[in-house]
Order: sequence, then C-alpha cells, then structure tokens
Amino acid sequence: MKILVTGTEGYIGSLLAPILMQHDHEVIGVDTGFYKVGWLYNGTELTAKTLNKDIRHITVEDLQGVEAVIHLAELSNDPAGQLRPDVTYEINHQGSVKLAQLAKMAGVRRFVYTSSCSVYGVGTDEHVTEESPVNPQTAYAECKTLVERDVKLLADDSFSPTFLRNATAYGASPRMRFDIVLNNLSGLAWTTKEIKMTSDGTPWRPLVHLLDICKAIVCTLEAPRDIIHNQTFNVGDTASNYKVKEIAQIVAEVFTGCQLSFGDTSADNRSYRVSFEKINTKLPGFKCEWNAVKGTQQLFDVFTAIDMSESTFLFKGFTRLKQLEYLIRTQQIDQNFFWNKSCYSQKLHSKVHSL
Repeated sequence: MKILVTGTEGYIGSLLAPILMQHDHEVIGVDTGFYKVGWLYNGTELTAKTLNKDIRHITVEDLQGVEAVIHLAELSNDPAGQLRPDVTYEINHQGSVKLAQLAKMAGVRRFVYTSSCSVYGVGTDEHVTEESPVNPQTAYAECKTLVERDVKLLADDSFSPTFLRNATAYGASPRMRFDIVLNNLSGLAWTTKEIKMTSDGTPWRPLVHLLDICKAIVCTLEAPRDIIHNQTFNVGDTASNYKVKEIAQIVAEVFTGCQLSFGDTSADNRSYRVSFEKINTKLPGFKCEWNAVKGTQQLFDVFTAIDMSESTFLFKGFTRLKQLEYLIRTQQIDQNFFWNKSCYSQKLHSKVHSL
C-alpha cells in the first residue's frame, strides 16, 4: 500500500514510518522540520523519503497514487497549543480538515487521524467510552474534537476515515519528547535523583506506549473496511489508567535512589479514566504489549546506554514549547509558524558578500 504519513520526523512518526516499511508498505513522509534538531539515539534502520512541507501547503498532486493517509503532524500538546491559539486552530483544525478534503479529492481511500483522549477533559468516576460526551479544556483538545466532527462528514463509499484517540503517550523514540508525563518524570529521576511533584498527583491519566500507538495504526490499515469505516477508537488498555502519583511511584521504583515527594491539589482539573474495550475487542490484531513499568525500564536502559546528561534532558529540541519559542525568538519561523526563509536567505547572502 502506498501511504503518506505526516509528521515522520516527530516522536511517533520517526518510529511509525520504518514499521510501515517493514510491513512492505511504500511510505512518503511529510514534515515541516520544527523538531528535526532533536535526535536522542540512533534507533531506526529505515528512513522514509520525506517532503519538507507544512501540512497547510500540501496539494492534491502530493497525494496522487496514495492509498492511505496517516495524519500525525499537528502542534502537539496543550502548552504548545496555548502559545498561539489562533495558529493552533489554523494548523490543527483547518489544516487537518483541508488535508482530509484533498485526500478525498485525490482518491485516497483511507484516512487515519490521530486524535487524543484529552478530548474527554474532565471525566466522571466512570470510565469514559467513545460514546461519552467530549469536554475539551484546551485549544489543542478542542481542535481534536472539531477535526473529528468535520472529517466524519466526508466519509462515503470511497473515503473511510478512522479516528484514533490515543491515551497519553510515553516511551523511547529517537525523536524524543520530554514534555509528556512519564518521559518527563523519568528524565528528572535520571538527572536529579528527585521527583518533586507540585500537585498531590490524584488526577487520572490513561497511558499508552508509542509502539502500541504504531500497532493500532498498522491494525487499522490492515482491518476490513467495515470495521474501521468512520469509526472512533480509544487507543490503549483499560489496565493502564493511572493516577499521576502512581506514575511517579513507578518511575521512582525503577530509577532506584530517586526521592519522591508530593505537593498540594493542582489547579489543573483534567482527570479522566478511559475504557479501551472497543479497540481490544473490535480491531483485529490489536492488544497493547507495553505497560508503565516496562516502558519506564526501557527509558532507564536507553538513558544508561547513551549516558544521558542533564543538558540533553533539558535540550529545547525535546520539548515542543521550548523549541517553538526558540524558532519564533530567532525569527526562523514567523508569527503564523511558517518558515521565514526570506529573512535568513538575505542574512546568509550578505555574509557571503562580506567574506
């Protein structure tokens, strides 16, 4: 199958593209390159040919002959989304819907959209399901709900979108992220031997390893159309709903010698437990292979192997908000998050002539 994957130079995409290629799919990548500076370790043998392109600039011609689109590339996580909410809506909502429309125009038959369990926002004591009301608390989460709403309307006999609401991701990736909870706590435990929680850690979070996210995508591509057509699946395992303090305790146990303390109740009211029964019973071949203990041990092994330093852990390329703020401050991207090529080409040109 010829597949276009957006975000091939990101946290998930850098592992997903090689996995798809190992399954004998032809992969074309698209990535704007905001985070290519971040490379933690050499963990992939295959690399997909990738177009250096903003998703807002993708054309029908880019999608010719493509049989499936996997859409990962958006401004990811709540802090980055709040940096410029108007641009977040332009990229994450409008850009994603336009991509789906172009894919349909180009004859693409399957469209896999990676949504998020953050759409549930503030949950109840019950486990929320795909049928539960959404309650997004941030621009990032609201955009996910808007894309789901609008792309569902595009579904017909020739265009089958699927919406994968991923739990909070964790795990090692060459294009690492240290701004997500388990990865961040593991980095703190390794570099400082201390986890000082500013909250009491009582909110619930569902977790899923990024390789299990990749597995869900592969299973979606290979599933019969009637199973995945215009369907929404929570991606994870019901057993992997943890209180934040439980995540911290797991990390402290794996990273021996780490001191753990808790603070007061947090102002962040996001708390939800999620049911993953649908994906585990309806999507052929899917079952999570990872849990928080195994994933934390993986991170410990990677940090040990590369002798990770505190400066590496704190490097801007591994935290979405830091990297975006840096690119804006240095005028490498403009206020709409487009690469400011003219500015830098002029500076380089003047330097050449001054030599």
